[in-house]
Amino acid sequence: MSDAGAKTASNAHAATGDDPGARPRVLVAEKIAQSGIDLLARHFDVVVGTDWDADTLRERIGEFDGIVIRSGTRLDSDLIARATRLQVIGRAGIGVDNVDVEAATRRGIIVCNAPQSNVIAAAEHTVALMLAVARRIPQAHASLVGGRWERSRFSGSELYEKTLGILGFGRIGRLVAARARAFGMRVVAYDPYVSNERFRELGAERAERPEDVYRQADFVSLHLPRTPETEGMVGTEAFAQMRDGAYLVNCARGELVDLDALCAALDSGKLAGAALDVFPDEPLTEHRLFRYENVVVTPHLGASTAEAQDRAGVQTAEQVVAALTGGVVTTAVNVPAVAAEDLELLGPFVPLCRDLGRIAVELAGGAAIERVEVEARGRIAERDTRLLTVAVLEGILRGRTEEDVNLVNAPALAEERGIGVSELKEARARDFTDLVRITVRSDGRAVRVVGTVLGTRSRPHLLEAWGQRFNVQLERHLALFRYRDQPGMLGHVGQVFGRHGINIVSAAVGRHPEEGEGSGHDVAVMVVTTDQPVPPGVLHEVLQAEGFYEGRSVDL
Repeated sequence: MSDAGAKTASNAHAATGDDPGARPRVLVAEKIAQSGIDLLARHFDVVVGTDWDADTLRERIGEFDGIVIRSGTRLDSDLIARATRLQVIGRAGIGVDNVDVEAATRRGIIVCNAPQSNVIAAAEHTVALMLAVARRIPQAHASLVGGRWERSRFSGSELYEKTLGILGFGRIGRLVAARARAFGMRVVAYDPYVSNERFRELGAERAERPEDVYRQADFVSLHLPRTPETEGMVGTEAFAQMRDGAYLVNCARGELVDLDALCAALDSGKLAGAALDVFPDEPLTEHRLFRYENVVVTPHLGASTAEAQDRAGVQTAEQVVAALTGGVVTTAVNVPAVAAEDLELLGPFVPLCRDLGRIAVELAGGAAIERVEVEARGRIAERDTRLLTVAVLEGILRGRTEEDVNLVNAPALAEERGIGVSELKEARARDFTDLVRITVRSDGRAVRVVGTVLGTRSRPHLLEAWGQRFNVQLERHLALFRYRDQPGMLGHVGQVFGRHGINIVSAAVGRHPEEGEGSGHDVAVMVVTTDQPVPPGVLHEVLQAEGFYEGRSVDL
């Protein structure tokens, strides 16, 4: 972890060479809006190197304090090592896959992007595709310019009084909902990480499960991130749950949809049509989907508007200016500034808090999150613990929003979703020098997890979950079970895991009497860490045994 955000205007100027009065130099390595270049030029000496080859960039990158790129320039660790003066990398767009963010962070280089530059373009393209597939506009156009007047052949469907089902109610999903309501559509949306209050404000109905969206929607629009859980989620089972004659629209991630299952749904008449802007493998120029008359496809045009491209350039330029003049970089994707004395103590707790947030939200079971409470106890409570709270939010939201979540944007994403956040500090911690306690409140229910770091290597440990106490070192994969406390339960888990080739690294059990469950028996919680993910089918097999109440698998 690095004090990546702590650069000031003074050291930005000091880095410009022997002349302390020289202005910082910024390289624009790829084409951006002229207005963005003009903004940079008001503050810095700007070199436009859009025609440079890789060798030229490699030779000259050491001359610059800042660089602006798009997707065509790859800044790997080797190139970053040669950028001896570089203080900020501006990516004019959303993704930063072409930047080695870890290498930049180690060097204290701020990496920023323009995450909101294309949200309007993406939302409008979604609505455009929805209209195009419902009214069969591309097919009618092709017919007419081909010399045929086939008016009766292209009868379509109206959007008015239809139900739009949205999976993923982030920025783009909410913009689509607002536009759909202008067409007189009813909106039903699924997103467990948006509060009930936010749904009410936006005039949308909350669906508790994706299946509830499928069951009601005339049009299903996808706005989810790509994660192991969402990849291929719209497949045979999902299509079977949709209404007969529904339409599918995907302007989010190509990997969300099983294309073979989509073809089958179209062949059977289950779906009336589909509109796709994204595909699992791109570029894609040949697929049997392209031959369907009720399918509309575009080559990943969601962000391809002049306004979105201009917006990306200007927003990125603004962030570069802030980074090199001591301002606040609001779209940094690497670690925000932390005082060195605080970072030394808090650093090991950042990954712990991220993990605790992930575990807490999994134990909440997909319920709508209304509030997150973060308690810091012990020595850490005497420091600026805001970074720990942000790490908790990152763990809760990562992989569950359209946007990439990081330590900089997590609070804003939580606020957008109506998730309240509170912090509590207590200088004393029982039994341990330091503790972090996370409580997630949703639909009147509270889920609490507690953890700390132990040993000379500050290993993260889980100390409490589902109301039970234990002490287990966190590994990348773990599973938690809540069950009636009786002999043989740990053995049952071991046998099931063994049959599926899953090796248990460690296990811990906590128990105390609990009213309600188990007819007077004690209720226990078991935590097992494993060397590989625990698939849903394995969890289900464990829970088939009498006395098991709940089970969750978590990948950190």
